[in-house]
Amino acid sequence: MAIRINGTETRAPADPRVSLLDLLRETLHLTGTKKGCNQGACGACTVLADGERILSCLALAVQFEGRSITTIEGLAGQDGMHPLQLAFIEHDGFQCGYCTPGQICSAVGMAAELARGAPSAVTTDLGAATVRFTGEEARERMSGNLCRCGAHNGIIAAITQTYAGAAL
Repeated sequence: MAIRINGTETRAPADPRVSLLDLLRETLHLTGTKKGCNQGACGACTVLADGERILSCLALAVQFEGRSITTIEGLAGQDGMHPLQLAFIEHDGFQCGYCTPGQICSAVGMAAELARGAPSAVTTDLGAATVRFTGEEARERMSGNLCRCGAHNGIIAAITQTYAGAAL
């Protein structure tokens, strides 16, 4: 079996101990996904697995056979960059840029969670069919992605611009 990474079929590694992060960076040379803490605490390695955000440093590559992985390199479309990527540029949602790929992938996954009506720790009505996008929801849902440079306000502004008015 294979793993579909950014639309391309890739063989799973023969060694079942290889993390998804190491497959992406070391084997496929998709270096947009960053190795931060390598313990699942910083979010720099966040990618999308079938549209859901995961920490690739904590995932074994073989777990994703038959599934679809999207990295920061796979978010852009034929028309250019993803709208969230453009918003990060507009709002200075990065300083050193190290956490940016994980932040963007995480925010795309967060928007999908909101669209499904998945509640967070700050969702007021857990029985509601939809969850209203608010700055508080964005901050809570993005709390697993750390920015050590202090670009957090720009990150939240970019996410808010991209998703606040969108029909999630």
